[in-house]
Amino acid sequence: MSDTSINLARNYIDGAWRDSIATEFLPVPNPATGQALGRVPLSIRTEIDEAVQAAAGAFPQWRRLPVTERVQFLFRLKDLLEQDVEDLARTITMECGKTLAESRGELRRAIENVEMACGAPALLQGEFSEDIAAGIDEFMMRQPLGVCACICPFNFPGMIPFWFLPYALACGNTYVVKPSERVPLTMQKVFVVLQKAGLPKGVVNLVNGGKETVEALLDHPGIRAISFVGSTPVAKAVYARAAAVGKRAQCQGGAKNPIIVLPDADPEMTTRIAADSAFGCAGQRCLAASLVVTVGEARGWFNEAMAEAASSRVTGYGLDEAVQMGPVISEQSKERIERLICRGLEQGAKPLVDGRGAVIPGCEKGFFLRPTLLEGIRPSHELATTEIFGPVLGLTHVETIDEAVAFANSGPYGNMACIFTGSGASARKFRSQVEAGNIGINIGVAAPMAFFPFSGAKESFFGDLHGQGRHAIEFFTQTKVVVERWPKDWSRKF
Repeated sequence: MSDTSINLARNYIDGAWRDSIATEFLPVPNPATGQALGRVPLSIRTEIDEAVQAAAGAFPQWRRLPVTERVQFLFRLKDLLEQDVEDLARTITMECGKTLAESRGELRRAIENVEMACGAPALLQGEFSEDIAAGIDEFMMRQPLGVCACICPFNFPGMIPFWFLPYALACGNTYVVKPSERVPLTMQKVFVVLQKAGLPKGVVNLVNGGKETVEALLDHPGIRAISFVGSTPVAKAVYARAAAVGKRAQCQGGAKNPIIVLPDADPEMTTRIAADSAFGCAGQRCLAASLVVTVGEARGWFNEAMAEAASSRVTGYGLDEAVQMGPVISEQSKERIERLICRGLEQGAKPLVDGRGAVIPGCEKGFFLRPTLLEGIRPSHELATTEIFGPVLGLTHVETIDEAVAFANSGPYGNMACIFTGSGASARKFRSQVEAGNIGINIGVAAPMAFFPFSGAKESFFGDLHGQGRHAIEFFTQTKVVVERWPKDWSRKF
C-alpha cells in the first residue's frame, strides 16, 4: 500500500486487513480535480462489534504489559512515521486538498503527540502519602479504562487521531479509529505503519463508515470512552449519546475565532500572520481566524494590507509547491460557503475581496474558492456568529479594547482568540478576560504543543479533559485510591 491511490478503503480488525461486508459505498474525490481517488464502505454494526470484540480480547494482556514495554511500540511508530512523512503528506493533500507544506506540518504535530505519549512511564506515576493515620498509608494509582474509540473529522486526517491514540495505547487501553468517510485514505496508510510497528493483534483497529458506524460505536457497551472532533451540533449529540450510556467523552466542537488588532500592532507581521490564519488550509481548521476586530486607527492600515494579502494568495492544487491555498473539501462545502457569503452581503457587508467563481486552469472541476474579505460585519449579522469553515474573513471595527473583548465574548464559541499588540498591559487584559480555551498573543494560530491540552471553551468543547498532554493521560485512565494498614503482628496469624 505504498502508492497514493487506494481503490477501496478496508477495515483493520484484530491485526488483519478485511474487506467490509457493507453494501453501501461513497466515492472519495480529490477536491482539487474532482476525480475519484477510491471508495469507502459504510461499515455495518456487526463489523463494529467485531472490532470492539477484538480490542476487548487484546485488552487484558496489553494492560498487563509494563508501560516501559508499551512505549517501545510508540518509539518504533515514531520512527516509521518519520520515514513515511512524504507519502502520507501527499495522500493528505490529494484527499483533503491542503498544500504539501500544510500536510507536512500536520504530520509533524501527529509525530509530536507520539513523542509526548512515549513519556507515559513518568506521566502515569501516582501519588503516595505515608502515615495518614497511625500505621496507615494511602496512595493513588492510574489504570487503563479498556476499549476506547475516536471519531475523526475530515480536515486533519493525519493529525487529529494522534491527539488520542498514542496516549490511549501508552496508558494500556486498546483502540478503535473511525476516520471521516470523506478522507479515509490517510488512515489506511497510517494503519500500515501501525502494523509495521508490531503492535499485538486487536490493540488497534480501524472501521470505516458514516453515521450508522458512529452510532454503533456510541451505543456499543464494550467501549468505555469516546473522543470526537467536528461541528458543534454533532459534538453535542455525540456527547449526549455517549454520556447517556455512561461513557467518558471529550468532544471538540466548532469555532468562530476572533483576532483583535490594536493600533500599536506591527503591521507587516500582523497582516502576514492573520492571512495565514484565515486562509491556511482554505480556512478549514478549528483554529482558523474568521473575524478580525480592528481597534481605533488600526482599521486604516490593516484593511488595506489584508485586502492585498487576500488578493495575492496563490490558489491551486496543493501538490504544486508554489501554491499557498488549496480547495475546500467538497462541492457541497463550496456551495454552502458561497451561500454564506451571499447572506453576508445581503445583510450589509462590503466585499473588499470576493473569492467566488474561482477557476483554476487544469483543475476546472475542483472545489475552489479564493480568499474572501468581508468588511462591515456587525454583531447582529449572521456571519458574526456562524462558523463558515472556509477561506472567508470578516472585518469589524470598534474604538476600544474593552469593546473588542466584549465583541469576542459575545458569541457562542470559545475555541481560540488572538490579539496583536505591542502593549503588555493590553495583552494581559486580553488573556485574562477573553473567554476562549486557546489564546494567542501576536500569534495567529494558537495551536498548543503536544505537552499542553488542546483547550476549548463554551460551545467549542463538551467534556472535562481535552486531547493531548496530561489531559489525555487523565482521560484514558481511571484513578484508584488504596488505603492500607499492615499490623506488626499480622504474620503471626498465618
